[in-house]
Amino acid sequence: MDELIIDIHGLRKAYDGLGVLQGLDLGIRKGETITILGGSGTGKSVLLRLITGLEKPDEGSILIGDKDIVPMNEDEMLPIRRKMGMLFQSAALFDSLTAGDNVAYPIRVHLALPEEEIQSIVTEKLGLVGLEGVENKMPAELSGGMKKRVALARAIAIDPEIVLYDEPTAGLDPGNTKRINHLIVELQRILKVTSVVVTHDLNSAYAVTDRLALLSRGRIATVGAERDFQASTIEEVRRFIAGELIEDG
Repeated sequence: MDELIIDIHGLRKAYDGLGVLQGLDLGIRKGETITILGGSGTGKSVLLRLITGLEKPDEGSILIGDKDIVPMNEDEMLPIRRKMGMLFQSAALFDSLTAGDNVAYPIRVHLALPEEEIQSIVTEKLGLVGLEGVENKMPAELSGGMKKRVALARAIAIDPEIVLYDEPTAGLDPGNTKRINHLIVELQRILKVTSVVVTHDLNSAYAVTDRLALLSRGRIATVGAERDFQASTIEEVRRFIAGELIEDG
């Protein structure tokens, strides 16, 4: 658990002169679930986009394994992205594709497999998220919770080493929130992936994570296990736990 799979140093990112990340450092251990907490506008989703290479930082390094992805071009990023799966906040399913074809999409893009094998993988991954038999349903026929689970099946379709979750329980009722939290834990256990969860929901964070990291003022204010987080005397942590740290730009 001490081997770092993601190692971030000195990350800076600004938009229109406004610094969102301001020298962020964070090491993520192979096989752990780490939850990145923070209020609105603290840069949590920005950090995920930088980790996936969808955006470039203004300064700093992001090592995935032993490779710094910051200077990489799109072609060089392809084998790195094959190691990652992402659950977007909005699920981001393709409305014109069935649930099964949504899950099959990354398999068809990244792997040269016969259609029969692709369909077998689709069935397996939908089964892992408790959605057997929905392959032919369109996204419009699915509830919000079901869409999130189809998107999660898509995120794990090509057996990534790292799964990134951007506000996975946003917009869900308590029952579906509990279901998604359970799946995050179960998939980490079954698939042995490294999970990076971005959320503002402290209760969900406690339910799924090995360590918590609080993003505040463009940097990680603290990182540690739940008991250390709850016992922290750092002002930003105490305010966040009390529900006072809403946003800090």
